Amino acid sequence: MTRGARTAITLSVLGLVLAVAAAWGWTAATKPLPAKVDTPICVSTDVAEGERVFPQDVTVSVYNASDRDGLAGRTMQLLTDEGFAEGSSGNVSGQVDVVQIWTLDPESPAVALVASRLGDDVEIQRRQPPGVGVAVVVGDDFDTLVKGRKAVVAESDTEICSPPIG
Repeated sequence: MTRGARTAITLSVLGLVLAVAAAWGWTAATKPLPAKVDTPICVSTDVAEGERVFPQDVTVSVYNASDRDGLAGRTMQLLTDEGFAEGSSGNVSGQVDVVQIWTLDPESPAVALVASRLGDDVEIQRRQPPGVGVAVVVGDDFDTLVKGRKAVVAESDTEICSPPIG
């Protein structure tokens, strides 16, 4: 085989490799990006009777039922500073003087733990919460948290809304 023929074959093979690589690169570059996976704010966690529930085990959502701008956000910051996991926040309509917890499970150890930080004026209302976790609704007369319990022992088997692990 002559030198010119070998050069032509080598260039042809290299051109073919370049064309395949370019096609593969174009396909990879124009492929849609993977969808963002939304992680849940909280997950249902089983708590056995006698097990202790700590602030980091509890997701809290805070809602403003007052005329004070930013009260839900400030209260959420106070609760997360105490170790609670952040849920959702916003405004709700309703008559709340100081502070209420809206829950379908008033006997929950998570509710008891959050209530211990809200002071003597907290009312626990059996009603549909507007968000996830323990729903705290603050009113015009709410000021700040109090020193509450470090943990609460579950009196029966139950479920709480906890932050996802990982």
